[in-house]
Amino acid sequence: MKRVLVVDDNPDILDALDLLLSLHDYQVSTANTVKDAVITASNQRIDLIIQDMNFSQGTTSGDEGKSLFYQLKEIVPNTPIIIITAWSQLETAIELVKAGAADYLPKPWDDAKLLDTIAAHLTKTSKQDQALKAEKAGKTTSSDTFIVESQPMKQLLAMAQRVANSDISVLITGANGSGKERIADYIHQNSPRNNNPFIKVNMGALASELMEAELFGAEKGAYTGANSKRIGRFEAAHGGTLFLDEIGNLTLTGQMKLLRVLQTGQFERVGSSETISVDVRVISATNSDLIQAINEKIFREDLYYRLNVVELHLPPLASRRDDIIPLANHFTAGSHQISDETAQLLTQQPWPGNVRELENQCQRAMVLCSGNILLPEHFMLTSPSKIPTAPIEQPDDKAHLKSVLDKHQWIIARAASELGLSRQALYRRIEKYQLSQEQANS
Repeated sequence: MKRVLVVDDNPDILDALDLLLSLHDYQVSTANTVKDAVITASNQRIDLIIQDMNFSQGTTSGDEGKSLFYQLKEIVPNTPIIIITAWSQLETAIELVKAGAADYLPKPWDDAKLLDTIAAHLTKTSKQDQALKAEKAGKTTSSDTFIVESQPMKQLLAMAQRVANSDISVLITGANGSGKERIADYIHQNSPRNNNPFIKVNMGALASELMEAELFGAEKGAYTGANSKRIGRFEAAHGGTLFLDEIGNLTLTGQMKLLRVLQTGQFERVGSSETISVDVRVISATNSDLIQAINEKIFREDLYYRLNVVELHLPPLASRRDDIIPLANHFTAGSHQISDETAQLLTQQPWPGNVRELENQCQRAMVLCSGNILLPEHFMLTSPSKIPTAPIEQPDDKAHLKSVLDKHQWIIARAASELGLSRQALYRRIEKYQLSQEQANS
């Protein structure tokens, strides 16, 4: 049975759509706030989403709906999203359709048309899933989803394969954009838990006061805004794997509770004394120096050694140049070819943003290219004579953040995309290093 998530602040609309869809054999989840919608999409298998454009009383701009749409596309990029909106916001709805929304319907909607639209998009998604399964038929492991030619990455995948069959905790380290989440997914898919949930949490994107509730859940009324009981990520991941990205951002109180879960498999929701037991494998990742954080008394040493039973370090892309052209060919496959001169220049770039930066550059180059041969000017690459021959040192985190922010004139969305960070995580680092645009202009 297909599950549909309906997001609207009007309880009458939620009830009406719940009844309509239930009568036509859909399972229905509902959310009346942006926060609840994000949590539900993160923790449940959702086949299709229907969302409104405004969620606060008196709000008509549609900005809340746009923000939710882009958050949902990050969490469930392949799930169809249907926009329901007032006539006054049709222009915004059309904008979201251009950005990837499946469809839009004005309020009041026609029941028959809504049901036909849902069925059509679920059928389309099902066919895409079947095609993907057929394409992957005969592959024995998810290693085929990796584009790997360099020796360091081959060794790393071999180690990941060995640890996948156990339940030990794994700490994945490496720079932003190097592929830490992909390695975590690889371990889960090659483990005995692969038929159970793989739940991802970006600690850098969570407000510190909500981290514990996100991880361990919360009872109704446990804090301001907790209007219903919240299931935490540990409960959602029961039987499977929980991936904690940017683990260095976890608060000290959260670290203490996480240590207990790793030791006993038990915890309590925020605001509850009831002990809950779970069976969850934890894989964590960081791009920060946890040893330094331990010395600064902001990360627990005992937790570090619990998380770091095995450490897998992802080298930066500049240290595995044999992967650059195979990756670029993968990102441009089917529509464009890379010229020999371009290939030579690509392998000589420092790639501070790693694989994510390379992918973004390939996407931009394909937009700029009017034919099907990608040339150096499409990538805006430096000529060989201007590329330093001496080894390029990787900049420290503060200097790298500042250089990327300056490059994008402090447009946070663009800088965050190149760095492989959420906007919230980038703002945290700006505050941590006390950076400001005035410094850039001085």
